[in-house]
Amino acid sequence: MSKTIATENAPAAIGPYVQGVDLGSMVITSGQIPVDPKTGAVAEDVSAQARQSLENVKAIVEAAGLKVGDIVKTTVFVKDLNDFATVNATYEAFFTEHNATFPARSCVEVARLPKDVKIEIEAIAVRRERALIDSGRRAVARRR
Repeated sequence: MSKTIATENAPAAIGPYVQGVDLGSMVITSGQIPVDPKTGAVAEDVSAQARQSLENVKAIVEAAGLKVGDIVKTTVFVKDLNDFATVNATYEAFFTEHNATFPARSCVEVARLPKDVKIEIEAIAVRRERALIDSGRRAVARRR
């Protein structure tokens, strides 16, 4: 059973998709571009854009009742791989501020992003107690 995640603390979808999906033991966000959900503004600086994208991911994860520390995987899309070091510094600071373990991550350079932003970030978070319950059920079912 999946539930759609919708929050005013992240930008509304700009196409036929949802902000995120809650699968019970796992939450998957759509890619978040650095649009401020309150003003619609996009900063020019790639560090500020990375921070806003991460804040948008956080808002969706929190709307599902999880925390930054529950994020286990991110995919980062950057328009210019020369921004990699700057993005890394912002990314590291964000997860450190939230006392979170760094998740697994992929980073890919792309030709263009929506609204001509410099970065987009998507994430997968795990509801750990639910994941443990589900894995226990699978183990019991296999024994039968």
